[in-house]
Amino acid sequence: MRIIYLHQYFNTPQDAGGTRSYEMARRLVASGHDVDMVTSTRTSSEGGFRGWRQTEEAGIRVHWLYVHYSNAMSYAERIRAFLKFAGMSALKAASLEGDVVFATSTPLTIALPAIYAARRQKIPMVFEVRDLWPELPIAVGALRGRILIAAARWLERFAYRNSAHIVALSPGMKDGIVRTGYPEDRVRVIPNSADLELFDVPATAGQAFRDQFDWLQDRPLVVYTGALGLINGVGYLARLAAAVERLAPQVRFLVLGEGKEEQTVRNIAKKMGVLGRNFFMLPPIPKVEMPKVLSAANLATSLFIDLPEMWANSANKFFDALASGTPVAINYRGWQADLIKQTGAGIVLDAQDIEAAANRIVQALRDQTWLERAGAAARKLAEERFSRDLLAGQLETVLQKAITPTPPCTASRSPSTNSAP
Repeated sequence: MRIIYLHQYFNTPQDAGGTRSYEMARRLVASGHDVDMVTSTRTSSEGGFRGWRQTEEAGIRVHWLYVHYSNAMSYAERIRAFLKFAGMSALKAASLEGDVVFATSTPLTIALPAIYAARRQKIPMVFEVRDLWPELPIAVGALRGRILIAAARWLERFAYRNSAHIVALSPGMKDGIVRTGYPEDRVRVIPNSADLELFDVPATAGQAFRDQFDWLQDRPLVVYTGALGLINGVGYLARLAAAVERLAPQVRFLVLGEGKEEQTVRNIAKKMGVLGRNFFMLPPIPKVEMPKVLSAANLATSLFIDLPEMWANSANKFFDALASGTPVAINYRGWQADLIKQTGAGIVLDAQDIEAAANRIVQALRDQTWLERAGAAARKLAEERFSRDLLAGQLETVLQKAITPTPPCTASRSPSTNSAP
C-alpha cells in the first residue's frame, strides 16, 4: 500500500510527547508499505524555514510545515493554527501518490485535508479518533456559542461520513462514533499502545536518574509525565503531595512537562508549601529518555480534571507506565479504571477526596509486595493486550480493508446533534 498519513502533531522519539504515529508508521514501512507523513513542526529553529521540508525518519517520508503551536496558546490561537495547517496540508496530501489516506486527530480539522486529498485522488480515507473533539472543548467551555458548537458537530459528522473505516482509541470513543449513526462494523478499537522494547531497561537506568538529584536518591517516587493543560488538572498532584507529606514526608512527587497550566501548578504547590520540598517540576524530556524516569518511579500517574467526558481517554502516559512495569495511579473512572481493578496493575484514586487519595498512595508505597505484584501485572497487561507490534498489525488490516471495494457508507439513522463520543 501507498499510505498518505496525516497527523498535525507528529513526534519522533527524539521529541517530547506521544510517538504513536511514528511507531505505527515505521512498522507499516517494515511490512513493505510506503508511508508519506504530512505534519507540522512547532518551532522555526530548523534553519528558519517557513515552507515545506522533507526528511526520512525510519523509512517514513515526512513532510514538515512550520505552524507555531504550544499548549500555552489560547483556544482561538489554536484553532487558527489548526485551520492554517488544514489548508496547506490539503494541497500537499493531494500532490502525493497513494492508495489510502489515513488521518489521525486531534485536531478534528485534520479531516478536511484528508477528505480533500482522498476525493482528488479518488481513494478511500480512514479516520482515527484519538481525542474527545468536539465534546471536550465544549465541556470545559473552550468552545462556546450555538454557531461554533453546531459547526464543530457538523465537522465531526462530515469526517465520519467520508470515512471508509474509523479507528477509535477506546471503547467509549467507539460508542460515541456509533451513536452518530456510523456503522458499528466499520469502527475498530485500537488503543494507544505499549513500546515494550523501549521501556525494557535495567534497574540501573532508574538508579542513575535518581542519583542526579539530592532531593530524591532512594526515596519513594511518584511521577507525572505529560502535558500541563487545563484538562490534565495536575494541580491535583500538588494538593496530593501536601496531604501525603503529613503522612509520609519522605515521598517525592515529580512532574515532567509543560503547558498552559504550568505556572498555575507551581502556584498551587507554593501555596501548599510543597514546591521544592516533596514536589518538584522539570521540563519535558524526549521519549527516548522516558524509560529511565519510569524505571526510577514507584508509581506513575495519569490525571484529568473530574469530567465524565475524559473517562474515554487513551493517554500515552498510561501505556508507558504499563510498558515499563510501573504501577499506575489514575484519578478518573472509565475503561482504564476497570482494567486496573481487573488486573491489579495500579490504583484508582478519589478525584475529590484528597485525604483518601493520599492514604491510598502511602499504603501502596509502603507495601513492597504489592508494588512488585502490581508492576508485574502492568507489564503483563502491556505484553498481552497493548503491544505496539500487535496493534500496528490491526491498523494495517483496517487500512487494507479500506482499499477493498465496499458499498458506500450510509448512516443507520440521522445523527443527533447532541451525540457525544
